[in-house]
Amino acid sequence: MSTAILTGQPVPGSSIEADLRSLGFDIRTATDAADAETLIAAVPGDQRVAVVDTRFVGHTHALRLGLTDPRFPLAAVPGAVTAQPAGRQALTRAMARENSTSGGTALAVDSLADRIVTALDADGGEVHRPELGSLVAVVPADPQARNEARQAVGAVDDEAVRLKSAVKARDGFFTTFCISPYSRYLARWCARRGLTPNQVTTASLITALIAAGCAATGTRGGYVAAGLLLLLSFVLDCTDGQLARYSLQYSTLGAWLDATFDRAKEYAYYAGLALGAARGGDDVWALALGAMVLQTCRHVVDFSFNEANHDATANTSPTAALSGKLDSVGWTVWVRRMIVLPIGERWAMIAVLTAATTPRITFYVLLVGCAFAATYTTAGRVLRSLTRKARRTDRAAQALADLADSGPLAGLLVRFLPGAARPTAALSAAAGAVLVTLGAWLWGPSWWVVLMAGGYVLLSAEAVARPLKGALDWLVPPVFRAAEYGMVLILAAKADVNGALPAAFGLVAAVAYHHYDTVYRIRGNAGAPPAWLVRAVGGQEGRTLLVAVLAAALTARQFTVALTVLAVAIAVVVIAESIRFWVAAHRAGAPSVHDEGEPA
Repeated sequence: MSTAILTGQPVPGSSIEADLRSLGFDIRTATDAADAETLIAAVPGDQRVAVVDTRFVGHTHALRLGLTDPRFPLAAVPGAVTAQPAGRQALTRAMARENSTSGGTALAVDSLADRIVTALDADGGEVHRPELGSLVAVVPADPQARNEARQAVGAVDDEAVRLKSAVKARDGFFTTFCISPYSRYLARWCARRGLTPNQVTTASLITALIAAGCAATGTRGGYVAAGLLLLLSFVLDCTDGQLARYSLQYSTLGAWLDATFDRAKEYAYYAGLALGAARGGDDVWALALGAMVLQTCRHVVDFSFNEANHDATANTSPTAALSGKLDSVGWTVWVRRMIVLPIGERWAMIAVLTAATTPRITFYVLLVGCAFAATYTTAGRVLRSLTRKARRTDRAAQALADLADSGPLAGLLVRFLPGAARPTAALSAAAGAVLVTLGAWLWGPSWWVVLMAGGYVLLSAEAVARPLKGALDWLVPPVFRAAEYGMVLILAAKADVNGALPAAFGLVAAVAYHHYDTVYRIRGNAGAPPAWLVRAVGGQEGRTLLVAVLAAALTARQFTVALTVLAVAIAVVVIAESIRFWVAAHRAGAPSVHDEGEPA
């Protein structure tokens, strides 16, 4: 339950009480500042409280944006201020100051809510003020101003504004023009029936898994149904975010579910296509695993680059300036968003190719498209990094170290490395990646590869021996991902036995889940996974060495069994810890988050 405390002179015919009740607030009325302070103190500390001027005139959605958004401890619009439990102490201090200043007298002219906001600002409180755009939120000073404000309210359809704002401000071409024009209405339909974003997210996952099952049938009808269901899953995937924005139902757990399920849906669909192709006598597991490796590495490039520059100072470059100029030309914006093959374009392409062609063709086109997109984005970011005069912070260096996923072997070796700083982290990581993947390609499962993996462990330790603050050090995590996943793919393919590649697919999927979970924890300001978890799953260099040893020491069939057991063990550990952490964070009332970044 939330409580709104009305202050100021009552206005006959005002709809403020009805508007607040429609937003879920219980109404209390204060006669003066002292009474308001008493009423605030009476509200349980684990509940939201708002102070609203009775003279407020504005759209209901303006109040909704200002008073019900769960992401911000303190928020305000003209004439109204609110505090969640995390902001209650700051609100109480500000209220006490205003009560002392006014002497508890009746409020006839000044808006107590606005004075509280001024006091919060003076105390250094971070008060969120939502962008209202054409929405109205004012406290009129006289009857004429009130009439003008009411006319301004009547001139703007706040429901139309609310629907428009439900759509992500920055999205891909396919999503913007082919999905959002109608999915926003589906989001409103869900909101009016009490459905939550998490329920829609789960429905999207189930739909995608059914699509993967249809693809696994290996029949033309199954492929057509799979393509249609994949598109439906994407519509629901857009709807859950739009529902969250429409109804302001943001949550830490919801953000994690949305991001995690996106990856699970896509990679499960790859597996379904591979199973379907196998039913028709075509083994495309290597292509499916290659697509997952490439897509995961693309994501890690995005994550690492963004984290490296999250709070960097002097963060400018000629390349970034050119990119900004191109964004001012309308058609180039959409071309540049399409060629990076975001989730909307990618899933639409996969769906159409599944229905119209074969899994092999689908994977070929997907690999070519993703390889081009990866080359384009990575090259642009390398140019920006080389021309950018940026000073990266300790926080950024720690985030990159967490994304690197270095284990106990690297930690032990770092102790024996020379202490002088060396700007060679990315070079060392790249050299190690080439060493281990080229060795796997040339010799396959052999002790030579174990030797190469040993060299990779040494170079990995050298790469993370010092804080990752160099211009290109954000490349270290994606290079580590490419090395580990790529070696597993090559050794499984070289094993040349049925089941090896599907087992490798499962292993990479389990490890990728761990890496994605690390990203989402960092994005949610929750820190990296616990050290015991990283040690338990070996760290990236430990797993790479272990897989090389298993490939060399075991027969091909034994190696397949070992990969399967390793995949299951890692999946059980990382998923169990992940679920425990996110559920605990949700129950503890962790700050709600919502990702408005680039489409995945």
